[in-house]
Amino acid sequence: MYLLEMNHVKKSFNGQEVLKDISLSVKEGEIVSIIGPSGSGKSTLLRCAAMLEQMDQGELIYLGEKAAYSGTEGNSVYAAKDVLRRIQKYYGLVFQNFHLFPHMTVMNNVIDAPVHVQKRNKEEVKAEAIKLLQKMGLEDKAEAYPCQLSGGQCQRVAIARALALHPKILFFDEPTSALDPELTGEVLKVIKSLAELQITMVIVTHEMAFARDISDRVIFMADGVIVEEGTPEEVFSSINVRTQSFLGRYNEIL
Repeated sequence: MYLLEMNHVKKSFNGQEVLKDISLSVKEGEIVSIIGPSGSGKSTLLRCAAMLEQMDQGELIYLGEKAAYSGTEGNSVYAAKDVLRRIQKYYGLVFQNFHLFPHMTVMNNVIDAPVHVQKRNKEEVKAEAIKLLQKMGLEDKAEAYPCQLSGGQCQRVAIARALALHPKILFFDEPTSALDPELTGEVLKVIKSLAELQITMVIVTHEMAFARDISDRVIFMADGVIVEEGTPEEVFSSINVRTQSFLGRYNEIL
């Protein structure tokens, strides 16, 4: 059984089709990177998977449970609110701009949702959060506020916050795009360490070397469609003209 399935997804904004009949599936423990030029629909696809955007058409399925299915008129019909709330516990999302609560300490940012949304024991969650912050190299920042942290530190807090919810799958939307090159490396290093724990991840990224190194599968999107997908070796050595055009400069460096 797939952890995530998206079937025949379509999405338009103001009459412009951004996703054109896209289907993908992700197995448990798999790391999938989605690459492609700006405006190709990568982030929109991720936002549809995380139900931050509603699909116009298509199915969204987590562990065999339908969050959305095709209605009689071909449009996407979403499940009842209680079903969606249950399904939302399956995933965590790390945004490119962190989305931390500025008025909360690092510790409170990490424990807020597990305590108030998942209704878990505060002391247990706090003990877990301490371990997560240690893993992120932030054990000395628990009482700091986001404004006192670097961008790389904020992104590591955001990753710890997502992990605190015990998600089955983690979505990353361009996790390093708001960071300068020096800070990018520290965040990519943390994500690589998660890969070693076999956490299922779907990563929208413009870091080609990272995508090649970390992924079990790479999906190349352009103009709202999946042009190609396969192992990193297959995609990065592709003879497809569109793929070659996009990867040209990167492959020249290799």
